[in-house]
Amino acid sequence: MFKFSCSGGWMPGSYEERFFNAKKYGFKAIEILGWTGVNFETARAAIDESGVELSAILTQSKNPDIQAKLNNTHGIVWEDLYDDYVTAMTETVEAAVKLNCKNVVAVTGNERSDVPRYTQHHNVIKTLSRVAPIAEKAGVTIVLEPLNILVDHKGYFLVTSTEGFDIIRSVGSPNVKLLFDVYHQQISEGNVINNIKNNVDLIGHIHLGDVPGRKEPGTGEINYRNVFKAICESGYTGFCALECGHVDPLDVAVEKMFKLVEGYGE
Repeated sequence: MFKFSCSGGWMPGSYEERFFNAKKYGFKAIEILGWTGVNFETARAAIDESGVELSAILTQSKNPDIQAKLNNTHGIVWEDLYDDYVTAMTETVEAAVKLNCKNVVAVTGNERSDVPRYTQHHNVIKTLSRVAPIAEKAGVTIVLEPLNILVDHKGYFLVTSTEGFDIIRSVGSPNVKLLFDVYHQQISEGNVINNIKNNVDLIGHIHLGDVPGRKEPGTGEINYRNVFKAICESGYTGFCALECGHVDPLDVAVEKMFKLVEGYGE
């Protein structure tokens, strides 16, 4: 079975209070990607006391100059982020360890027009290969996320899971895998079930949201019951995190989500 994680935006309260509220709703994990403003001591206390895991954080830096390069308008398709990305990943992995979080989300940035796509593809591989030992030493997994360019992230470099899996294979680290976002991949390429089942060994994290609208599973065109069944049958035991809004009131949405994952997720 996979581990079901709640969207941090679904839970009210402070950073720390969200863990306890997630527990009240029956979640064993919650996803709050930002970490640069977090008080690690009080956050870790809330994580440990509530027993609710933090399923992933985002690669960030407290250095504003480096953070500006991490945004999608720039990113690891550029050579000038090569050294600074080591700093950002070191910071983020250290934060992950303090928060007992096992997944760090990485993004590529937007596609460039000044160099061939192959060069950018190689830059992503080169950069992730350089930071892989940082993750390996800490026991953390870097998860690279493709995003759709038709609705939400126009201009983004990494769109298909096929290219994403090629990058992961080229990096060749057990601690660098793909973040498979069902919402994004349904829009970009479809064939969600086969792409997950045929490449599950390369998937380190899964995001959930329905199409259209990016709301909770069951509100759109994706047959999530079948998707959850396929994920479970694939042998995937990592996190499946709600990365979406909700249409129904929170109590109703949560009840529907647990019914939808029943038998497949916990």
